[in-house]
Amino acid sequence: MIRVGRVRALRSTVAPASDELVGAFEHSALLYEGEADFAAGVGAFLREGIACDEAVMVAVSGEKIDRLSDALGQRAGAVSFVDMEQVGRNPGRIISAWQDFLDDSPGRPARGVGEPIWAGRSAAELVECQLHESLLNVAFRDAADFRLLCPYDAATLAPTVLHEATCSHPAIVRAGVGAPSRSYRMDDVLGPFRTPLPPPSGGVDVLAFDRYSARDARELAAGVARPTRLAEKRVEDLELAVAELVNNSVEHGGGRGVLRVWCENGAVVCELRDRGRIRDPMVGRRRPPCDAERGRGLWMAHQLVDLVQVRSDRDGTVVRVHMRFASV
Repeated sequence: MIRVGRVRALRSTVAPASDELVGAFEHSALLYEGEADFAAGVGAFLREGIACDEAVMVAVSGEKIDRLSDALGQRAGAVSFVDMEQVGRNPGRIISAWQDFLDDSPGRPARGVGEPIWAGRSAAELVECQLHESLLNVAFRDAADFRLLCPYDAATLAPTVLHEATCSHPAIVRAGVGAPSRSYRMDDVLGPFRTPLPPPSGGVDVLAFDRYSARDARELAAGVARPTRLAEKRVEDLELAVAELVNNSVEHGGGRGVLRVWCENGAVVCELRDRGRIRDPMVGRRRPPCDAERGRGLWMAHQLVDLVQVRSDRDGTVVRVHMRFASV
């Protein structure tokens, strides 16, 4: 049996921990090495949940879904499997997937396994995955009966990535034993939200926009995207995302801003800057209510493109969206 337990329990059995680590939501990083270690750690966690009749969801790669299904046998039918390489290609979509899972099992204890970081992630994706891992602590801090285990392949991921896992997870599991993380970023879980984005590489097309500029913004994005290998449907999705973001920026960011568009690392990148300030780092990551008349711009962008990066501080807000030439 994997000894994860709640962080509250770990305080008395493993090592003392700050009271700030004690919360309703259990969020642990599983550091594993190789397929056998992954199967052992995740399998034990899942079997425990199944035995307790908990709602169980697993979001990992398709290959790992097959491996876990085989290992669980008939018990696999009690697990909801989701391909993380699809739902989590844009890390900004993952929190809403977990929220949907919890909403589908009201009042029932739940546990999940989510592996958003794997070898081969781009540098930009990796940063957003790390921000996502930190934001999980905000999104579900009041989810009293939710246990989430996040596997990290210590054999293939860089030491800096593994260290960041210890900063974003209150508890770390190694070889079946859980302990509080001494590096947990309890005082600044939103630090990555304020980390500046790197400057563009190569030439940039620029448009100053206002409330009358949505069409011009769409045309600029499409004009840069169409000469690439981007399929027409994805060009249209990018246009729609940019138009939504321009309207959002006009409404919440002072009525005007600047759009920059360029190509970088196999993707079309569109960046909007304005003087507004986003105070809720969860914006766009939670599904808006069906009757909501506002607040859909960033949500729509997350659903339409491959990566969304949001940074906001006292100087204003930057939203950068990426659409890769080849769909994954």
